Amino acid sequence: MDPQVPKDKYNGVWWIFFMLGLGTLLPWNFFMTATVYFTSRLAHPLSEANIPVNLTEEDTQSVLQSKFNNVMTLCAMVPLLVFTCLNSVLHQRISQKIRIAGSLAAILVVFLLTAILVKVDLEPLPFFIITMIKIICINSFGAVLQGSLFGMAGLLPASYTTPIMSGQGLAGTFAAFSMICAIASGSALQDSAFGYFITACVVISLAIASYALLPRLEFFQYYQKSQQSKPAEDEENKMDLLEKDEQQKSAGDDDKQTPSILAIFKKIWVMALSVCFAFTITIGTFPAVTVDVKSTIADGGKWEQYFIPVSCFLLFNVFDWLGRSLTAVCMWPGKDSKLLPGLLVARVIFVPLFMLCNVQPRYNLPVYFSHDGWFIAFMILFAFSNGYLASLCMCFGPKKVDASEAETAGAIMAFFLSLGLALGASLSFLFRVLV
Repeated sequence: MDPQVPKDKYNGVWWIFFMLGLGTLLPWNFFMTATVYFTSRLAHPLSEANIPVNLTEEDTQSVLQSKFNNVMTLCAMVPLLVFTCLNSVLHQRISQKIRIAGSLAAILVVFLLTAILVKVDLEPLPFFIITMIKIICINSFGAVLQGSLFGMAGLLPASYTTPIMSGQGLAGTFAAFSMICAIASGSALQDSAFGYFITACVVISLAIASYALLPRLEFFQYYQKSQQSKPAEDEENKMDLLEKDEQQKSAGDDDKQTPSILAIFKKIWVMALSVCFAFTITIGTFPAVTVDVKSTIADGGKWEQYFIPVSCFLLFNVFDWLGRSLTAVCMWPGKDSKLLPGLLVARVIFVPLFMLCNVQPRYNLPVYFSHDGWFIAFMILFAFSNGYLASLCMCFGPKKVDASEAETAGAIMAFFLSLGLALGASLSFLFRVLV
């Protein structure tokens, strides 16, 4: 190691990147996990909704309630896809500091507004519209933040991408635990929701404070200064590589030196389409279908209020994280194996399996897997296979091309991942209607 390179004292930079990684996905996970609160607001005026959180109601769902999870997923994933593509334009026009600090500040404002609205009486339709606008905002800013954050990590040694991934992996689990704690408090739904969103405000505030501290750390300063001799090279956004590639092609550069996107795609199309399909199936069913599964063994007991936060959100996030983590020690099947895309195609079986669980209300299909144990078993396999197989695709994609093409391949993989999320959000309407 170069003796001039300062040490990362107390792993300060590592922990700051962890907090910032947590901040990128925490907002979406907090909104997604709070569906019980949001749907209750769409059924009742708030003055009547101040009821114990463990009281479940089997009333006929309103149109807004029945469509909430589908519209929420669509409002989250489409802006994510759009802003992932726009990042290459934004990073040339807006400085990194403004993008990161501005995105975090905007997300904090959205959460403060959400916490305040818990105490404000609103009719269901205005509440629905405001909630969807907030979801569009947090996912748009989240996409800008994520792109900028990975670009900033590119200035540092490769190992500093790990804390971002770890923080993102923990976001869903943290949101699920926060919701479980809010339920366990025994407060009225209104009070527990207020505490829940204030918790999110605190975490985002810590992420902002962490980012403010980052430029003062000697370790970060060293790598930042080493890049300032190359100001035009903001490694920020891999999507920018696609633009450069097109420009070089039109300038008539040698194809061997600057292979076209199409040439690279031909080498990785199996992995790209596999990761797209993986997230189409995952987002098509989770949370739009899975969140409507009702417990058949709770019988009005305490398990009823914990069933979705534990069986749906907590289990999904924990086993998805375990699946992703396993790729650090095991990468079977190999990058050229036909079994990997085969296993991902086989995951389509989870769509009918979840549909045949006790999803309520339902209008078309019978219930074949009524016991909670079936749903829990399906969720564990569903989450683990998503984390493990999708991570393998993301790892193998850039490895199927030459080293000089790896970054462009990574950008193509990231685009197809985002495309899978958007397609899944669109298909979730169909999957829910079929039930």
